[in-house]
Formats: sequence, C-alpha cells, structure tokens
Amino acid sequence: MRALTVVPQTPGSLAVTDVDEPVAGPGELLVDGLAVGVCATDREIAAGEYGWAPPGRERLVLGHESLGRVRTAPDGSGFAPGDLVVGVVRRPDPEPCGACARGQFDMCRNGKYTERGIKAIDGFASERWTVEADYAVRLDPALADVGMLLEPTTVVAKAWEQIELVGQRAWFEPKVALVTGAGPIGLLAALLGVQRGLEVHVLDRIADGPKPELVAELGAEYHTEPVTDVAAAIHPDIVIEATGATQVVVDVLSASGSYGVTCLTGVTSAGRTIEFDAGALNRRIVLENDAVIGSVNANLTHYRAGAEALAQADVGWLGRIVTHRVPLEDAVEAFASDPGGIKTVLAL
Repeated sequence: MRALTVVPQTPGSLAVTDVDEPVAGPGELLVDGLAVGVCATDREIAAGEYGWAPPGRERLVLGHESLGRVRTAPDGSGFAPGDLVVGVVRRPDPEPCGACARGQFDMCRNGKYTERGIKAIDGFASERWTVEADYAVRLDPALADVGMLLEPTTVVAKAWEQIELVGQRAWFEPKVALVTGAGPIGLLAALLGVQRGLEVHVLDRIADGPKPELVAELGAEYHTEPVTDVAAAIHPDIVIEATGATQVVVDVLSASGSYGVTCLTGVTSAGRTIEFDAGALNRRIVLENDAVIGSVNANLTHYRAGAEALAQADVGWLGRIVTHRVPLEDAVEAFASDPGGIKTVLAL
C-alpha cells in the first residue's frame, strides 16, 4: 500500500513509500482514503522542522486533514460501509491531565498528547487507514469532494466558540467581525461568521483572483488596505487573525472596538521582531476591556460543529477553496513547489 511518509526532522526525506496494510482492531473502522489536505504544518514537517515518528519507527505517515470512506465498521459503532468520514487528529495524553480527562484534549496541559500525522501516530496520507470509531466523524454525503476541509473548519469552530465564551463575561451582542487572511482558515472563519448573521470583513494582501471572489460570494466585504485603516472604518467587535504575519498580529491587537475580542489562530515563526508602542497597546486593551486569546487544535465538539457548518455551506463555494488537486504519486513534487492559489489536496 502506498503512503506519503517522512523521517521527521530530516530534510529531504519526504517520499511516497510502500507501507503495511492496516488491520482494524477492536472498535476501529477500516477506511479507504480519498484525499488529504496539505497545510503549512505538513510542509514544515516535510522540511524537517519538527514531527515525531511512532515509537520504534523511523518514518511517519503524513496527513492530518483527512477524508475517507468506510470499508468495514464494527457492530454497534454507529458507522456503516460507505459512510464518508474524517479522523480526529489529536489524542489525549495517557495520564491524562485534567483537560484531557474531560474530553478537552485540544487544551492539554502537559503536552503529552499525540497527533495523527504529526506526533507519534501515523497520519491519513495513505490508500487505506484505520481510526477508532470514537475518533471518527461522519460527514454529509454531499461533501465527498470537499470533506478534507473539515479539519481546518474545526480550528475556526473552536475559535468562534472561544470568542463567544469570552464575550459572555458581560453583555455581548457583536455585529461586525474582521478576519485577517483569506487562506483556508480565514475563509472558513468568515463562513462561520456569516452563518452567525454577522457583518463580516476579510482582509488580505491579494487584490484579485479567487480570494476576493469567494469573500464576495459569502456576502462579506474584502479589503486590501492596512489593518489599522480597515479597523478604523468598520469598528469590529470581533477580530480573527489567520495570517501569523508579525506586523498583522501586532496591528490586530488594537483593531477591535470597545469590549472587543481578538482571537489569534495564525502561528508566527520565532525570531521575527518589530518595534511597536507596547505601552499604548496595553493602555488600550485595559481601558476598553478588550480580550486577546489564542486558539489552536480542536476536540470532538468542534469536529461536530465543523461538520454541521460544512453541511450548511454551499458545496460549490467550498470546492473553489481547493485550487489544486494532486495525485499521491506527485506529492513530493507538489511539496517542493509553491503552486499558489488557496488549498492543495492530495488525491489518494
């Protein structure tokens, strides 16, 4: 069986290799892989920046943005052959910490969690894979071409949940949201904002092509001006930062209106420094009761919320986020180049 594998923390080791056929254990589904999405995390692992193979193994099967179709399912699992499914990425730590013990493994306190395709468990970039029924999520059959977008959708489903929880510390009726970045995370964050009935604005540096068109089709407004200018014009109640660009991150910290909530979802590389007035920033956040939070990963609650959001979305719109579909045998070449566009998907 073919799979996309890598020797973690070894640049140049990415390859399509033959691996053993998976055997479903008790309580597990056997799944025919359909596709995996490729994101910055996959590219960083392929570049040797991080990643951990399963214990006793040299190579790790990549892929955490999964999509597959059930081949076999155990009795009583709630799944049946033919179901369209996605596998949850993270598993709780074995101790477990207090958060993991309560199903909040996205909030693990001790870092001993594991993750499919990233940390100590094989991912989903293989022709077949297994997954515990308790860590599988069924998708609407209409999402057969775009279901690999569920994992990034879970990231923003969690971000919106956290924003709303923070807002509930006092009266909170947000009307305007600003999303910085029109990649998959930003576009999906905008989708969930529109589904909540908010006036949504999306900011990105790309002036033409599919990004502004996709935002317009949502009924949202697209901007390419500086964050500070856009924020001054629209006074957002909510800001979701999805670029990880250092200057943008700093700018959004003071972009929301009074009692605003800013959620950072983009991960910035270390070592990038800029100068800014920390005193003025602190003064504004304190005096306006603003809140700034970080959000990463997702638990089962967010997977279910994400699946519901995708089921309500226009499938044609979702399909336009996927701008490149590459067969598994061309995966190494696809990783070596920057195809542009929005989302690359490997067909298994």
